[in-house]
Amino acid sequence: MVIARGHTHDAAPSRIRVMRVIARMNVGGPALQVSTLMRGLDSELFDHRLFAGFVGPDEADYVEQRAPHVQVCPVPTLGRAVRPTDDLRALSALTAAMRQFRPHIVHTHTAKAGALGRMAAMLARVPVRVHTFHGHLLQGYFSPAKTRLVVQAERSLATVTDRLVAVGRSVRDDLLAAGIGRPGQYAVVPPGTTPAAAPGRSEARKQLGLPEDSLVVAYVGRVTRIKRPDRFLSVAREVRHAFPAARFLVCGDGDLHGDLEAAGDLRDSLHLLGWRADVETVYAASDMVLLTSDNEGMPVSLIEAGLAGVPAVATNVGSVAEVVQDGQTGLLARRDADELTRHTVRLLGDDSLRRRMGEQARAWTARQFGAERLVQDTHDLYASIAVAHGWWPSPH
Repeated sequence: MVIARGHTHDAAPSRIRVMRVIARMNVGGPALQVSTLMRGLDSELFDHRLFAGFVGPDEADYVEQRAPHVQVCPVPTLGRAVRPTDDLRALSALTAAMRQFRPHIVHTHTAKAGALGRMAAMLARVPVRVHTFHGHLLQGYFSPAKTRLVVQAERSLATVTDRLVAVGRSVRDDLLAAGIGRPGQYAVVPPGTTPAAAPGRSEARKQLGLPEDSLVVAYVGRVTRIKRPDRFLSVAREVRHAFPAARFLVCGDGDLHGDLEAAGDLRDSLHLLGWRADVETVYAASDMVLLTSDNEGMPVSLIEAGLAGVPAVATNVGSVAEVVQDGQTGLLARRDADELTRHTVRLLGDDSLRRRMGEQARAWTARQFGAERLVQDTHDLYASIAVAHGWWPSPH
């Protein structure tokens, strides 16, 4: 028998049991990555279960919209908001589930689930704890005082975590600079996905009610403060001076959706699509995508756009520059509406540039961000853990 942190397992288990915990499976990058892993990891080697909380009323459920085949074990009191009573119930539920399932590895995703899941793993004496940072909360989310509390909490949690996973090098470097974890704890595992079959440009525009000959700019993601929809509106207003017939798509929803609805001066050119299961239709109809965020991890929306052959203009934050190659697959800017506007006008005004960048984006993202690579990277991470704990024989 191998004993690790008080939890007893067979010396050579037939399958490594992995319990995956995420706060909610709302449409977005973390849910896409989790569902890809649930589908892609070899079920003969891994017995993995997914535990998740509830999706908020202003969000779309990823499992319902895009991954109905993914089985979720619900934790009703686990969600985005901090509610001490619910959080204690969620902690208790997760601890009980771990004691019943007896996972070798608990792998948590997103900040809230990362805290509760790792605390539950400690209480249940799970041998190995892994946490993925799909981004971080170090900039743009909270006041300086609250950010310091978040950093201190993550520093403490890192001391009881075996491996920390960052979706990009920049995300990892920011976390290390904040004193969260040690370099040797980190693995960089970028997102990966497979593009869905999309309609042709004409059919996509017909489905979305767009003119065939208009220039179309898409925004895909949550409509919330960190994403700066106000900056998106500023860019749209300025771009219209250069291209009066341009159309702007917003595929997403959030607490600031009302700000978009109130932009009466853009009513004829602003199309609010809400959450759509067929986001590939949005990319197929678009000439470019625009990302205006103050902070990002590694945006899956930019990866999806690249796979669809759509160039991007984006703020150079987080690991965006690891997705968008500035001057090759798109254009990067400071967190500045004027610079974003200049880049957008440049791209919209040059058909050959857009076409060339789109082709390069498709090739680049296909090489770097395929679903197979994400699954293989995660398999290798788990395999290294299994070998280190004596659950699997060393390959050498």
